[in-house]
Amino acid sequence: MNIDRLVFAIAGCFVVASVLLSVYHNPNWLWFSGFVGLNLFQAAFTGFCPLAKVLKAAGVEPGSAFK
Repeated sequence: MNIDRLVFAIAGCFVVASVLLSVYHNPNWLWFSGFVGLNLFQAAFTGFCPLAKVLKAAGVEPGSAFK
């Protein structure tokens, strides 16, 4: 699995976890979903993603989006 797919998978897990936490614990968890969404949005235009940098440093194979 390359960096691109891992970023999407981890972001998806964060969003689902945040929505579940907001339903069952506290609605303020939706701020975390908003943060993840905004980060994905800006990464689409700038190519900068903090998670991609961490995964690249960990030696994960790069994809075409985050080189």
